[in-house]
Amino acid sequence: MWDFFGALRRHGVPASRIVAEAYAIGIRSLPILLVISGFVGTNLALQGYNAFKPLGGQRLVGMFVALAGVRELAPTIAAAMVAAKAGTEMASQIAVMRLREQIDALEVMAVNPLAWLVAPRLFAILLVMPALTIIAIFTMTSSAYAVAVFQLGLNGQTFLAFAADGVEQIDFFYGVVKALLFGVIICTVSCWYGFRAGKGPEGVGQATNGAVVTAAVVCVCLNYFVSELLYGGSLP
Repeated sequence: MWDFFGALRRHGVPASRIVAEAYAIGIRSLPILLVISGFVGTNLALQGYNAFKPLGGQRLVGMFVALAGVRELAPTIAAAMVAAKAGTEMASQIAVMRLREQIDALEVMAVNPLAWLVAPRLFAILLVMPALTIIAIFTMTSSAYAVAVFQLGLNGQTFLAFAADGVEQIDFFYGVVKALLFGVIICTVSCWYGFRAGKGPEGVGQATNGAVVTAAVVCVCLNYFVSELLYGGSLP
């Protein structure tokens, strides 16, 4: 990151490539995010209903889904899907460039590889991660609503009322903060593994596997400490 900011200060960002990278990271990760978020929402509704039913608190399913989705699951799921789809592509593309000595060619042409290869990806992922997180929240809540109302027989207005009461505007802001942090981690870890890939197809495969595993583990572990910092141990 220190080398990256130094290169960014000296060479700037090739803005023409940010849109292309944003499409590759965001739009191409969207289908799998929609599928995973939808089924996570259905499971939240089902498990929440089964947990609250013995206590007579089925109406709290909406609050449970909203709290879990906005505060924790949506940013984490978005990060996991982006790491699995876009993070592996970043690592493999840069690893292949390293294997073919294209990165050395950039340096010979006085083009800083960090500014040319990393900067567009980092700015692009910072643009799309908050949007993907909000989409995940909407998809998760919608699928949970469908299961709660049409399968479990709960009142739709009650579900939405408790969901709205369960979260505040600051929770959405905290979710976006988590998404930005996760985006930085995914991009830097993936690019780091790509730049340091070994020779041959084995090196590319190891770089790709190491990138997705490391990024996912770091994001999940960091999520706890960020939640502790943002909410101050006052989670309801």
